[in-house]
Amino acid sequence: MPDLIAITPLGATRPRIDSHGPVTLTEVTDRALASVAARLGHEAQTAALVTSLIGAPAPGPVRMGGTDLTAFWMGPDQWMLDAPIETHEDLAHQIVAQAKGATSVTDQTGAWCRFDLSGDGLADVLERLTNANTRAFTGGEAQRTAVEHMGCFLLCHSPRHISVIGPRSSAGSLHHAILTAIRSAH
Repeated sequence: MPDLIAITPLGATRPRIDSHGPVTLTEVTDRALASVAARLGHEAQTAALVTSLIGAPAPGPVRMGGTDLTAFWMGPDQWMLDAPIETHEDLAHQIVAQAKGATSVTDQTGAWCRFDLSGDGLADVLERLTNANTRAFTGGEAQRTAVEHMGCFLLCHSPRHISVIGPRSSAGSLHHAILTAIRSAH
């Protein structure tokens, strides 16, 4: 049996952390993701499921919510759920068990990469990458946008903590773009 070694989206055995000026860029690898989409006629049931899972109302357009297990809006009657991988490695299966056939659930953990920006001046960085109005972010926003021609999500935990979620297959390009913008802004 081969010895398999887990690697991060950037190809290392440990998440990468870069700091420049007041901003720290962290590769996040300890989160599980699952997409949830309502099946026709089960929209209210799916929203209620998301609400029960995150302990807060199912987020509406351009919003995120929850605490330990969170969700962000992806489109009408569609959400991405996010949880610590340590306790939710099988997040999609946990959701399917509660969905009772009303919801389509897909494990997304290996499909996306996440980079967290923390510190001061994040809007200065992000305005170099996207047309999203990050200066207006106060916390709780979740916006789909393009970063260097890659479809990404921006999740605003607070004005000093914003996550960028993008395709894992483009992790190197996304990391390079963010790091270049940080160096340009500071």
